[in-house]
This record gives sequence, structure tokens and C-alpha cells, in this order.
Amino acid sequence: MSAEKINPALPERPPVTWLLMGSKAGDNSQVLALGEALGWPFEIKRFAYRKYELMTNLLLGATLAGVDKQRSSRLLPPWPELVISAGRRNEPICRWIQAQARRDGQRVRLVHLGRPWALYERFDLVVTTPQYRLPQRPGIVHNDTPLHRITKERLASEQAIWAPRLAPLPKPYVAVAIGGNSGPYTLDRKAAGRLAREASKLANEQGGSLLVTTSARTPPGAIAELEASLTAPAYVYRWRRDATENPYFAFLGLADAIVVTGDSMSMLTEACATQKPVYIFDLGEGPYAMRQMPGEDRPRGVSRERFRWKQLDRDYLRAFVYRNAMRTGPRRLTRDIGIIHKRLVETGRAVWLGDRFPAGHRVPPLQDLERAVHHVRALFKEAGDDKGVEQQGTGRRFVLLGR
Repeated sequence: MSAEKINPALPERPPVTWLLMGSKAGDNSQVLALGEALGWPFEIKRFAYRKYELMTNLLLGATLAGVDKQRSSRLLPPWPELVISAGRRNEPICRWIQAQARRDGQRVRLVHLGRPWALYERFDLVVTTPQYRLPQRPGIVHNDTPLHRITKERLASEQAIWAPRLAPLPKPYVAVAIGGNSGPYTLDRKAAGRLAREASKLANEQGGSLLVTTSARTPPGAIAELEASLTAPAYVYRWRRDATENPYFAFLGLADAIVVTGDSMSMLTEACATQKPVYIFDLGEGPYAMRQMPGEDRPRGVSRERFRWKQLDRDYLRAFVYRNAMRTGPRRLTRDIGIIHKRLVETGRAVWLGDRFPAGHRVPPLQDLERAVHHVRALFKEAGDDKGVEQQGTGRRFVLLGR
């Protein structure tokens, strides 16, 4: 969908826009999605971080002290008029940019995606999702899902490349998008084997095959177990940082149905954006299952448990600590992805793997990206009446007054 169709009310001159990229693919994808959907030219700024960045960011606020400047983009004037960011590590950076521009008499609007650690009032707009449980306040846009980069054009171009290579595999295709360890959930060998068996069953029942793609977070042991446990015809793509090609979008475009591990909100959103049947794979079982049972009011995966020494390894220890933090820690710093799972199922966009879609079911479209674009553009539409707007030639420069 083009930006013009989302909202035709464009400013006279598109604001100078910077997109801040960090270390998390999901955050970067959302920032790019919004930047692309706005339809304005943008410049990408990439950052690497120092090991002690958490301490400096928490203590110093608007700072570059946590940035590894040798491996990061340079930040120099002319300053942007709009900065889009996501993730805790980039919050101090965008606020530092705003502070530098303010000294030069220029206003920079900050749009943050997800959950900010700083006060909400530090940002002009926060675009969030239910998992973070932010309050209903002016300046906070509540979406059902994260933002995505799925367009018909992107899927079609990728399909054209990969369709001939996958032609020997029987149709229909079932795409399988695999994430990894996340919060209280672990994608271990046992879970990977279960995923392989359940996805194979879905494909075999239809006489089709699997198009499997891993991601940066998928543990090597889980990949090995999954490949060994597949019983349906399959093409398995192992994600590599240095790869020149990635069939992820092609798989989404070619698939008749999509299976996504429940840890990845970004991949779940991208799958649902295709309006194809989406199946959520539950990484956990029993009391640690992702799927919420009727009558439950607590986050899934969070329960009182005794420490299991026999199972001690890094992944188990991390998940154990996260579960207890969710149960006893500040709500402000935790998230519950089960809220998004529940909403996707209730709105008819997904079911849990093993369940069935009703016959003739039509998957409703997502509208969260359009909503975010509308609110970002409104920041500049309103600014046209501000006393701090100065005409410069045929364009405009926004000057922050009284702050």
C-alpha cells in the first residue's frame, strides 16, 4: 500500500527524517516500516553500543555515552525534524539529537515505537502494542500488533525469484517462520522437535510441503533437531548474517498457510498481514505454555516453581529469572506477549497450531500501520499553525519556542 493511499494530507515539504537502527531485527523492521509507509525521504543511522550502555543511559538520560562511536553513524547538523526510534538503547540517542537541535533553535519531533523507558512525555508520539500495557494517554497510540513491511509488491518481487527454485516441492506450501528464546520461553531441542512434527502433520494432511526459515535468534541445537524431525518434504533456510539472499518474504508470499513460533511478535504480524491462515506454535507446555487457558488472568509462563538443578544451563537460567521478574518485578518493565496472542485469535487472524480455521473463514486486514502513519503526519499538520513555524523559501523550519 502506498503512503498516499494511507493519508493523502502531506506537508508542503516532507520533514527531514532520521531512522535510528540498533541491534534488534524486530525493532529495526518496525522503524523501517513506518519510515517507508510515511512516503517521505529518510536517512538511516546505525548504532553499536558499549557494554556498559545500560548504566550510562539510566544515569545520564540524553547522552551518547553508551554508543560505540567508531562503529556507529555520525550525528552532525543539519539536524532532522523527525526521528523515529525503537528499543531502550536508542532512546538516549534520539533525545540527545533533540537537545542539540534545540540549542540551534530547531524543533525535532521524536516518535518511539514499543515501550519507552523514559517518561512518555519525553516523546511527541509513542506507538505501542498491548504486550507493554501502557496507559491510555494523549500522545500514546495503541495498536493491536507491531508495524510491518509487508506489501503486495515486496512479496511479488521475492516470489518471482524463489518460485522456480522451489518448483520441485509439492504444493500447497506451508511456511514455517522460527524465532528463538524469548523472555520466559525457550526454543530448546524438545520444542523444536515438536514443532517439526506438528508442522509436518499440517503439510502432510494437505499433500504439500514446508518452507522453513530460521532467524538470528534460533539456537543451532534447535535447528538440528528440527531438521532431523521433519517428515514432510521441506526446504530449510538457515539464517546467516552475511547471506546475500533471504527467502523470508518469498516464503510468506508463496505460502498457502503460515506457522510462526509464538515468541516473535514481528513475524506473527508479518504473517497476519498477508491475510493467509496463520498458526501460532506454542513454545511451552503445561504450566509454561503460551496459550492462555479459560479463566486465567496472569501472563502465561509465569508461575511459582522450584529451581531445577538438573536442567541448569544458560537458557533455563535466563527463562527462570525472567519468569520470576514478571511475577514479582515492576509491571512497568515487563511485557506479556500473551495479550497479542489472544487478540490475534479473537479477531480471527490466527489460531494455535493444532486448531482449525472455520471453513470459508476470511482473515481481516491489519490497519495498525495506517493508524501510526496518520498520527505521525498529524504532528506536522498541527505544527503548521504553531507560532514557532518560520517560512524559509518554499519550505518550513520548525522552531521550538518556550520549552
